[in-house]
Amino acid sequence: MSLQIINLSKKFGEQTALNDINLEIGNSEIIGLLGPNGAGKSTLMKSIVGALKIDEGQILFNGKDIVENAIEVKKNMGFLPENNPLYPEMYVREYLSFVADLHKISKKRIDEVIELVGIAPEKAKKISQLSKGYKQRVGLAQAILHSPALLILDEPTNGLDPNQIIEIRNVIKEIGKEKTVILSTHIMQEVEALCSRVILIHQGNVIQDSPISEFKGKYGSLEEAFTSYTN
Repeated sequence: MSLQIINLSKKFGEQTALNDINLEIGNSEIIGLLGPNGAGKSTLMKSIVGALKIDEGQILFNGKDIVENAIEVKKNMGFLPENNPLYPEMYVREYLSFVADLHKISKKRIDEVIELVGIAPEKAKKISQLSKGYKQRVGLAQAILHSPALLILDEPTNGLDPNQIIEIRNVIKEIGKEKTVILSTHIMQEVEALCSRVILIHQGNVIQDSPISEFKGKYGSLEEAFTSYTN
């Protein structure tokens, strides 16, 4: 898998959300996408998956323009937005069956993913009856159901308790052995636990793109490095 972002810019009115972004992302990486609130992280992720129109620049997925080859490209991407877009009145297994139909994949895959993300005890419940942690797992299940080459996760552990966070991290770590994961988070322990590379965005610009050890550099912690780079 390869993802190339070339001179990508995005504006909302007079506000520049992304300013001439250039990135290359390869296979089997777990990348921490960091930045303060409003830095442009969600805009970048939504641009990659085609949820936002590109104003300027180009995004290539496996050498193909994502605008010109939108359906083909989206078949190989999974996305879990910050606001998990579930259908609360559907049952867990019913919802995943619906997603499987959309992707035209075997229903056998549903059971595999239910086990992988740890929602087997809840699969017969309505989504509205689930705790936030289990809802996040269902959202993750829909994102990986079609075995995408690229998985993009926006704050996947937001609002979860410590045990749920560890469980979701373990799932992401397993997925990252074979797939590429772009993970947006404000939790520095999550970056240290999962990521080999950090991309830091501030005010719409990429100000750091490096291995995690290099990003931390001379600072005592990732929090210190983050604060220094963004102040």
